[in-house]
Amino acid sequence: MKLPYKWLKDFVDIGADTVSPKEYMKRMTMSGSMVGSYEHPADEIENVVCGRVLSLTRHPDSDHLWICQVDVGAEKPLQIVTGAQNLKAGDLCPTALHNSRLPGGVLIKRGKLRGVESDGMLCSMGELGLTRHDCPYGVEDGILVLEEHMGKPGDDICRVLGLDDYLFDFEILHNRPDCLSVIGLARESAVVFDKKMTVPAPAVKRTAGDIGDYLSVEIKAPELCKRYCAAMARDIRIAPSPQWMRDRLRGAGIRPINNIVDITNYVMLEYGQPMHAFDYASIDGKKIIVRRGNEGETTVTLDGQTRQLGPDTLLITDPVKCDGIAGVMGGENSEITGHTQMIVFESATFDPVAVRTASRRMGMRTEASGRFERGLDCENCMPALLRACQLVEQLGAGTIVGGLIDAYPEKKVPRVLTLDPQRVRDLLGAQDIPETFMVSALRALGFTVDGRRVTVPSWRDDCEGSADLAEEVGRLWGYDNIPTTLFAGRATRGGLTPYQQFRRDLASACRADGFSEAQTLSFMSPKAADRLCLAPDDPRRKAVVITNPLGEDQSLMRTTALPALLDVAARNLNFRTPALRLYEMGSVYLPKLGADGAVLADKLPEERRYLALILYGGDFYDLKGAVETVVRACGLPDGRFTPCADDPVYHPGRCADLTIDGRRVARLGQIHPAVAANWDIDCEIYAAELDVADAFAVRKPGALYRPLPKYPAVTRDLAVTCGEEIYVLQLEDVIRQAAGAALDHLELFDVYRGAQVGERKKSVAFSLALRAPDHTLTDAEADADVVRVLKALETACGATLRA
Repeated sequence: MKLPYKWLKDFVDIGADTVSPKEYMKRMTMSGSMVGSYEHPADEIENVVCGRVLSLTRHPDSDHLWICQVDVGAEKPLQIVTGAQNLKAGDLCPTALHNSRLPGGVLIKRGKLRGVESDGMLCSMGELGLTRHDCPYGVEDGILVLEEHMGKPGDDICRVLGLDDYLFDFEILHNRPDCLSVIGLARESAVVFDKKMTVPAPAVKRTAGDIGDYLSVEIKAPELCKRYCAAMARDIRIAPSPQWMRDRLRGAGIRPINNIVDITNYVMLEYGQPMHAFDYASIDGKKIIVRRGNEGETTVTLDGQTRQLGPDTLLITDPVKCDGIAGVMGGENSEITGHTQMIVFESATFDPVAVRTASRRMGMRTEASGRFERGLDCENCMPALLRACQLVEQLGAGTIVGGLIDAYPEKKVPRVLTLDPQRVRDLLGAQDIPETFMVSALRALGFTVDGRRVTVPSWRDDCEGSADLAEEVGRLWGYDNIPTTLFAGRATRGGLTPYQQFRRDLASACRADGFSEAQTLSFMSPKAADRLCLAPDDPRRKAVVITNPLGEDQSLMRTTALPALLDVAARNLNFRTPALRLYEMGSVYLPKLGADGAVLADKLPEERRYLALILYGGDFYDLKGAVETVVRACGLPDGRFTPCADDPVYHPGRCADLTIDGRRVARLGQIHPAVAANWDIDCEIYAAELDVADAFAVRKPGALYRPLPKYPAVTRDLAVTCGEEIYVLQLEDVIRQAAGAALDHLELFDVYRGAQVGERKKSVAFSLALRAPDHTLTDAEADADVVRVLKALETACGATLRA
């Protein structure tokens, strides 16, 4: 934000004559409003004055040079030779005298042109660093002829052209949009230098008609447009702005264009409220509608570019078409032209996120969008609009139509905080700040203080708590006045959440069981699903597509960690690593799906943490034992392993799901040979995937103490014959249920298939340890338990005692 010093003086009595630019820069920076630099354009121009051309005569030895007699306010005129063809006697021109300096380090000295003495040079706009926008009365290929009222011979050209001001370049923080204005910086300056600030209330003296006869406004997206104010002017006269306005706009870094455009820019700089002017003739239906864009909708903006719109874009429209992108840029169809007769001024507050999203997506960064993105004050809309109307009347640019439109769906409620003086002192580390200073500092900044109750002004949405109040007090007290102290040494005890500790326990258990940690990228290739032989409707095929991927092979957010681990395994096989045991604790990204099953690109995916294991150089039971060891070490109860034959990634006969308390927490098995072949893996390779969140949900609350038994156990061995389709797990469940509390331990020790047990039959042998907590079991009691178990096995599974 560039601030001309003279503009600041309109609101607070501070200027180069009272406070030096260096002092102003230093004190504003120390108060938190950092001034990066300042410049004085007049420093580049030296010994250049206004000169009046008294006469012109042809050069005797040239057909294009003129010999001019120029009055520069001295005792006698100067003789200057020029090649310009746009001069006549009586013209007032910038005149560089002998030993003068121009922008860019150009030195002008007395000399001769084709034998004729020339005591200086008449200057063009370009030689003074100006353009046609700065001097609309000038010509680009000739000498700058000044308007008669601008000065008299001998006047310093810097003062005449408004180049004698100091321009301060403020580096405004993102949370202080109120300081992106002359009034905002004047408010800060008044507090820092203890001066009175005056902001005259804008007013319009004469109006004609009523705006309600011409226009209405409807806000269809109140969540994105907090307030929309509008005013109108008729009998518009497009012309250059007066010099004082052009000088201020140029000093602030804005190019002057014409009076209407310059008024909107001037108000934006002065009040910090971006404004836009529409040609009323372009508004169909006499109605402005503020709404979201439609899918596939397009518009052409003022820069002539066709823009793709959508539901995330807020638009200014009429019942027929789009007239502009809210907070970013107006539409080409509503542009002010030389034929414009009536205009509509817009002063509104738009949602900063919506403006930022539209600006970035369309690649448009404007002065207006930069302000809206920071969040603007709803209460500033109406004063800024009135100021624009006042300037229209002051510049004679048109006649203001009576009345204003103010669509304000939900009035802003002031935020109220509590001032705790001791808390402020503790946060700042300065115990000597009196409460009276805190109160006076906050009131000077516009806060309302009633006892300990502090009402935050509407333009300070960044103040949300006691720390923000402390910051305001501290910067006005002076950070350089706060004593240097050592750290107090107070600290809170850190720790891990139960979930974080559980994740660490899983990783530690994997390492203890001989697995090495792998870390792979969270991206995968679109071809990974085909290499995993997934079905077309498999949910793992639906992934979030990265907008700017590093390459096609990393263009999706992974839905499974297996492709990356298979890459690692294949690489190790190529390096002739004989055996491999790896684990990875990583995330997979499950996209949000619409009603039609398509991935919703505008919704963040669900990020789930997975523990993946992979090994070769072993068998299925090595992997199963590793999974059991890991889950047991992390406090999970014993689970059930059930066969799984419908996952194309795994071998249909060597794959199982681990279920605990009815929740499937892991899948493990041999990678299908066809999948392994897609990675050029020619050996048996096994993998497991464990959902960390699901496993955490079924963990035991803690280890339980179990005393050593006081009485010995009685052991019995049972060998039963059953059908091949009966799983050992089914037999174990029946035995545990039938034996009840008497069963202390159950272990499978043999499975036999052969002619002795019959076709499609098998013999399964278990060792049972029976124990009573209060006495030694007798043989009769143990035999009764075994009989009960055998009856239950025959009833439930058709299993009989092997003969």
